[in-house]
Amino acid sequence: MTTPHPAGRDDDLRRALEDLRLNRWLSTKALLAATGSFWPLRTSRSQVLGHAAAHTRVIEEWCLEEPDNGDALMMLGRVLTERALLAHRKGVDRRELMNAVLSARTANKAAAEWWPDDPVPYVNYLALAQTDTDRSKPHSPRHWVDRPDLLPSGPWGLLQWVQQRDPYNREAFHRMLAVFHARGQDGTAFAQWAASLAPDGSPLKVLTLHAYVQSFCRYHEQGTGSLSFWSTSEKANYARQALDEWFEQTHPAPDEPDWRSLLDLNYLAYALTATGEGGAAAVFEAIGAHVTTAPWALVTRKHEWWQEDFLRARRYAMRFRSRR
Repeated sequence: MTTPHPAGRDDDLRRALEDLRLNRWLSTKALLAATGSFWPLRTSRSQVLGHAAAHTRVIEEWCLEEPDNGDALMMLGRVLTERALLAHRKGVDRRELMNAVLSARTANKAAAEWWPDDPVPYVNYLALAQTDTDRSKPHSPRHWVDRPDLLPSGPWGLLQWVQQRDPYNREAFHRMLAVFHARGQDGTAFAQWAASLAPDGSPLKVLTLHAYVQSFCRYHEQGTGSLSFWSTSEKANYARQALDEWFEQTHPAPDEPDWRSLLDLNYLAYALTATGEGGAAAVFEAIGAHVTTAPWALVTRKHEWWQEDFLRARRYAMRFRSRR
């Protein structure tokens, strides 16, 4: 088992990340140009790159060198959005936070104007909604749209903007889930709703499992009986749905790269073993050596045990398959 790496098995992304850490942006430029309008990959790659570049000035230097490069503008939006989220997590005062949010909005607006079809700037708008947690002092009225059904109020209009450009964009729906989580709300109903709408093969079939892990962590922190949390037919059914309607529908051809989210694969493997639903062996094989810290480090009894928990779950899944 290898040490978790943000690039996973994407070797081109790995090389770009290494260059970013050396304050070099040419590999990032080439990577994004090669990715083009394959929106799922553009979204996921730029998210990882933005996170890595947030503590550097490398993207600003790229923008100075090439102020009319649309990918540079998009990455500046990514970086400034990440910095705003970091400021929010640090608990900075409202004025400092709003300055960071405004800078990110301005950058994302410029990127959206350069390439109106690109969903990434609108995904960033959704991410910024995570910083808006007090309805009595809203950053933007777009962040608090009510719905006529039982789903919570939130930035539904921003989600629709992404939907118009890249239907069922994985990160967009995860950002919505993060908005509800930041507000102390249970996002399970939203995740179930999204999974029910998404077509077969969509990674949103796994979204409910992410919401369950959030709920599990909250119950564990509150000391409200998390030991039996996974022992319900509902959770087993959603784990099976993710296996049948996402994993089994998206096997890459032998000569094609596997672009499936390693995070989703790890969440699915965990849920299948935690519920006892079975079928996790093939998922562990798809993960290979690329374990991700989440969800294992979130659900373990002690943080330092998480890798052993992963290995134990994998051994169990392989033994279970061999007995069938």
